[in-house]
Amino acid sequence: MTTITIANAGRHDGQEVTIRGWLYNLRESGKLLFPIFRDGTGIIQGVCSLKESPDAFNALKGLTQESSVIVTGKIRAEQRAPGGYEIGITGIQVVQKVPEATPFPIQLKEHGVDFLLDQRHLWIRTPRQAAILRIRAQAVKSARDFMDAQGYTLTDAPMFTPAACEGTTTLFEVNYIDDQKAFLTQSGQLYIEATAMALGKVYTFGPTFRAEKSKTRRHLTEFWMLEPEAAYAGLDDMMELGEGLVSAIVQGVVKHRSRELETLKRDVKKLENIKAPFPRITYEEAVAVLQKNGNPTKFGDDFGGDEETVISRSFDRPVMVHHYPSAIKAFYMQPDAQRPDLALSFDMLAPEGYGEIIGGSQRIHDFDLLVQRLKQNNLPEEAFQWYLDLRRYGSVPHAGFGLGLERTVAWICGTEHIREVIPFPRMLYRVYP
Repeated sequence: MTTITIANAGRHDGQEVTIRGWLYNLRESGKLLFPIFRDGTGIIQGVCSLKESPDAFNALKGLTQESSVIVTGKIRAEQRAPGGYEIGITGIQVVQKVPEATPFPIQLKEHGVDFLLDQRHLWIRTPRQAAILRIRAQAVKSARDFMDAQGYTLTDAPMFTPAACEGTTTLFEVNYIDDQKAFLTQSGQLYIEATAMALGKVYTFGPTFRAEKSKTRRHLTEFWMLEPEAAYAGLDDMMELGEGLVSAIVQGVVKHRSRELETLKRDVKKLENIKAPFPRITYEEAVAVLQKNGNPTKFGDDFGGDEETVISRSFDRPVMVHHYPSAIKAFYMQPDAQRPDLALSFDMLAPEGYGEIIGGSQRIHDFDLLVQRLKQNNLPEEAFQWYLDLRRYGSVPHAGFGLGLERTVAWICGTEHIREVIPFPRMLYRVYP
C-alpha cells in the first residue's frame, strides 16, 4: 500500500493508499461517517460506511478530535470536498486516542486571542495557522533562491554582541561568562559588513531581538531578518535588489502556495500585481503626501504606522521612500554628498497598511566620519574597534538592507496581526509557551 501525503492526493486518483495523520473533525450521519483528516500538508475528507467497512466504522465512530490515525482507502475526485478529493475509508488504525476526559482544548468554535496564544503549541495545528506557516516556509525558500541566484553567499552573524547596532534603548542584556555583559543581536549587519569585505556579496538570515516596549500589530521582540550586504555597492543597487527580492518572494508564494492562500481567503489578484519596478519617492515628497492628507508631519519627523499607511495608500505595490534626514537614522548611514543632512537610506513600505518591510542604506566607509558618528550617538568606541578596522584596511563604498520576514509574510497572508506568522511569537509580556 502506497503511503501518500494529503497535498499529493490528486496524483493518486482511483488508487488505494495510506495516509498518516490526525482526526481534525468528525460528522456522523446514521450509517455513514464523514471524518476530516490532516497530516501537516493539508486536509482531506473521508467517507466511511458501516455496511462496507464495519471495523473501520466502529474504530472511527465517536473518535475524539486530534486522535492520531493511520487511514487506508481509495482516493477519488469530489468537487464538494476540501481540495477536490476525498478518501473512501476501508481501514483505520488508531495510534493514540485523545481521552474524552481531557478533550483537545481548541474546539471548532471562536476562542479569545489570549487563550489561543496560551495554546499556541496546539493552535498551529489548525488549518489556517498551518497554511500561514507553510507560506512562511515558501517565503524563506523563495528569498534564499533569489539571493543565491544573485551571487550572494549565505553567511552567519553572532547572536551575542558586545554593543548596539541600532539603538541602546532596545537592547536585551545578557549575563555572559565571568560577569561579562553581552547583548542579543539587533541585527547581523555590522558583522556581515565584515564578511562582505571578505566575500564581496553576502547575506545573513536569522533571528534578531529588539526590547521595544511596543504593543502594536507590527511588533515582535524576536523576529527574523534577511540582511544582504555588498562591497562596491550604493543606495540604488540596494533599492533594485530589494524590489527584486520582494517580487520573488511574493510570486514564489503565489505560484507554489495557492491552496494556502485560498484557505486564508487572500485576494490573490493583489499579490499577482507585485512585480518590479516599484515606485520611488523621496522623504520630502512623502512628507508632502502626508501634509496633503491632513497629517501634521513636518521635515525631520520619523514615520510611524499611521504615516506609513497614508503614504502606501496611493500605491498598489510596495513604495520605496529614500533620502531620510540623517538625524533620525542609524549612526552608520552614509550622508548624501550634495545634502549632508540627508542619509543615503531607504525604507520599503508594503501596501494595504502593513508598513515598513525593508530598511536599508549605503554605509559610512570613511574612518574619521564613522568615529565622529559614534561619538555623536554616545556609543563606546572601544566596543567598535573591530568595526572601525573595516575602514582602516581597504575600505570601499558598500550598502545593504534588512528585510523583516514576519512583516513581509503578514502582508502576503493578509493577517491582522504579526503574531500569527511566526510559530511561537515573543511579544511584550509574552514568552509562553
